[in-house]
Amino acid sequence: MVNPHTLVAGPAMIITHRLCPTTKDRLLPHTLQPGEPLAGDVLWIDLLNPTREEDQQVETLLGIAIPTHEDMDDIEPSELIWSENGTRYMTTRLLVNVNTSEPDISAVTFILTANVLVTVRYSEPKSFTTYTGHAVKAGGCGGSPEAIMAGLIDAIIDRAAEVLQETGERLDALSRGVFKDAVKQSNRNATLQRTLQALGRHGDLVSKSRESLVSIERVLLWFSAGLKAAKVPSELREEVKMTLRDLQSLEEHATFQSGKIQFLLDATLGLVNLEQNNIIKLFSVMAVIFMPPTLVASIYGMNFEYMPELKWAHGYPMALILMVVVAIAPYVLFRWKNWL
Repeated sequence: MVNPHTLVAGPAMIITHRLCPTTKDRLLPHTLQPGEPLAGDVLWIDLLNPTREEDQQVETLLGIAIPTHEDMDDIEPSELIWSENGTRYMTTRLLVNVNTSEPDISAVTFILTANVLVTVRYSEPKSFTTYTGHAVKAGGCGGSPEAIMAGLIDAIIDRAAEVLQETGERLDALSRGVFKDAVKQSNRNATLQRTLQALGRHGDLVSKSRESLVSIERVLLWFSAGLKAAKVPSELREEVKMTLRDLQSLEEHATFQSGKIQFLLDATLGLVNLEQNNIIKLFSVMAVIFMPPTLVASIYGMNFEYMPELKWAHGYPMALILMVVVAIAPYVLFRWKNWL
């Protein structure tokens, strides 16, 4: 089996977490081997890509229903949060594959009973690994399922803040590139094209981040309301309130980043239009410059027998000189008018 701190996507496993019997302030993770029974003294059962047999094993032990992957993907918005026989079911959507070219959102279900927290997931959000690594240390975990869930949500929000911060730094770099002096930058069109592609990726990531934050807020509000009825320490309730405030500030930050992306997108498209206009202007000026020489050449290219300059010894060089002069004159005029 895979160590719970270095999870690899794919294998099905049940990771149980017991409270350390000595210190009572940290978790002891254990990955169940095939056929190994579930003990009844665990605080957190983490189901990663569970099979139907593993679902049934937990259902038998706790007397609850475990949603399948299909259930979590097809769940209706009204069914994301519900309660049955004192057990609270909360489904949220978390960011996964953030550091790849295709970030996505995956559903994660929290099932909170009186004595155990069960999480069901078919992806590996970094926040779960981060929280597990923190909870195994001294003082890293509270002694109740509510405290574990609060710690998980806090880790999820910290990860969302990290993603938004990294996105903000990349947007600042793109902003400097967009408004950099075009004279000092080569291959401007290719740079603008790459900027548009990068803005599209960042916009997709920020949009998914905000969608995830909204779903987490809904779960956190319902979880916070449940803490009032449960006999939990006041410190935990205050911690959840602070987490909720952090979450709401992140939503505002995600909204700000969406606006900044839209601004940079408009600015980049405006610069693309300016570049295209410059190209069109260049062709227009070239056409105007070559129009008078073309007219002179057309006149002296006519095959009339009686032309004043036809027998002139200096006619050919004078025609060439005339074409050069009438080509240079429009260019000088455009430069004088600052049209070029």
